Amino acid sequence: MLSAKKVGPGGWRYYFRSVMVGDGRRPAGKPLRAAQDEAGVPPGVWTGRGLAAVGLAAGDVVTERQAELLLGEGRHPDADRIEGELLAQGESPARARRATVLGRPIEHNQSPETEDAKERSPWLALDLVFRAPSTAQISWALMDDEHRLVLELCQDIARDKALAWLEDSVAEIRWGSGGKHRKPIRDGLIVAVFRHYESRAGQPLLHDHGLVSIRARRPDGKWGNLSADSMLENIVAAGALYSLFFMEEVSARLGWAWEPREVTPGRRPVMEVAGIDQRLIGWQSTRRQQIQDALSVFTADYEDEHGHAPGEQAAYALSGKAADRTRPPKPETPRSLTELRNDWRESAIRKFGVDVVSRLAVRARAAAATVWARVRPVVDVVLAAVNVTAVVYVMRGAFKRRHLLAEARRHLAYVLRGRPHQPGLDERIVQAVVDDYTRPVGRRMMTADLRALYPSDTEDQAVLRPLTRKRTAPPYERARLAAGALAARVRAARRAERLGSRPLPYAVAVPGASRSHPRPFRTGRKDGRLREPETGVDAVEQTRQTMEAAAAKVAATIQDSKRARALAHGLRPQPAPATTPPPQHTQQPGIQHAPGRNPGGVA
Repeated sequence: MLSAKKVGPGGWRYYFRSVMVGDGRRPAGKPLRAAQDEAGVPPGVWTGRGLAAVGLAAGDVVTERQAELLLGEGRHPDADRIEGELLAQGESPARARRATVLGRPIEHNQSPETEDAKERSPWLALDLVFRAPSTAQISWALMDDEHRLVLELCQDIARDKALAWLEDSVAEIRWGSGGKHRKPIRDGLIVAVFRHYESRAGQPLLHDHGLVSIRARRPDGKWGNLSADSMLENIVAAGALYSLFFMEEVSARLGWAWEPREVTPGRRPVMEVAGIDQRLIGWQSTRRQQIQDALSVFTADYEDEHGHAPGEQAAYALSGKAADRTRPPKPETPRSLTELRNDWRESAIRKFGVDVVSRLAVRARAAAATVWARVRPVVDVVLAAVNVTAVVYVMRGAFKRRHLLAEARRHLAYVLRGRPHQPGLDERIVQAVVDDYTRPVGRRMMTADLRALYPSDTEDQAVLRPLTRKRTAPPYERARLAAGALAARVRAARRAERLGSRPLPYAVAVPGASRSHPRPFRTGRKDGRLREPETGVDAVEQTRQTMEAAAAKVAATIQDSKRARALAHGLRPQPAPATTPPPQHTQQPGIQHAPGRNPGGVA
């Protein structure tokens, strides 16, 4: 998953004292690198395509002074050298300092001339936290070093791909009064990445903090600020893409598969590594029960106040509130990764036994074989579009393109179970939804087009509407019911289409209704109802009678033509002798007739 948080001008100090040293406590006066070595965490590194504009390269170690200048003051990370050279050339201190500022100085925002309260406390960075699924955390903590390194590599690749998507498709720079001018960034993002190994409770939690600088270049080369709204609005879609890439990398490199796990009944499931003992999830997530206990209290208070269960956004806010209220203090004594892994392994063995811990990789590979044999890694774009439409419509009513994109990526993760997806397939699914199954309801907003899903069918159009108002079931459960109803209709229409058009051997073709639209479940008879395939006893009997009538008609026509030819040539029909034995049929070589079956004729 992926979460985001703004970092203000003074926030960098918190990150230097705590986050950059593995969420520990950095003593005053101790250098950053020494504190990182003592805490057992690797130093931060720079990444992003915008590094070349400030003279940095991907993989360079993040120094304390660079982070302070860029993330704390909005200045060039090498501002000290640039300022010194300008002073040596005779520039005034004010002009030399101004030359190192990227964009508008933060002093301008804090001046009394600034009327907007938001501009008086600007944000200078965005903290993106990338966290792998729980079963991947367990595997990383308890397996050998080879599996640990592979999982860390998968984390690196998935994180960088998600950041690249934010650079290419989301990040935009704003300038002018009220940010009225918005354009894509010129170079890319500048990100400082810090890796952590444990949670506040001391349990395994592989995650990365990606501090994204707000400073970026406009298309004309000038420096400005990123649009916070654009970045924050697309965090869910970026998190779904990160999870999708992480699953694919793990499956490709370790041969594991993924399966859904329902954390909360009726809520959206999460994808976990197949074959990992579910009891280990409770051991790894010690804070989960504390958060659930607090969340139940907050949810009950919400229901008493509003008269209904919280929706998706309200539930997310309540979960964050419960997590904040139950957050324990950070560990006082830092430990190296080797010490942590030894302690985690001993703790798991004491609780579950050595067999459970030592056979994690073997059982994961065995479970993957079962999953691959059961689940076909095939994506049906039409069914995916219908599924995404139903889920997003029931969950939100009105939505934007980013909501469809996030759900399309979740759908791919569920269908493929770790198999690689075709690049751009998520966008293709979203475009199919926008083109065929939605209608606009406002500026950049849309909703499901029920007439497109159920054309001129009042009974079927009412399927989705009650689900949006049914408060007794959780929203995601209602969304799955709607998606299942639509998917069943699509499959039924396809069966009818195949039965009406497929040529059958030794059968009388029954003409079916013509359909010209490429999406068969959107068309039907003139009254708007789709003709469902008939497979009951009555249908079989009717088909048999039709075939017999057609055969009798053909036989009568043949007899009439024989009589006409006999009369024309003056011949009289000769009766067949009653004692003549029936002719013996000889079987041709190479042809085997099954007993009890008619080798030819009407099937």
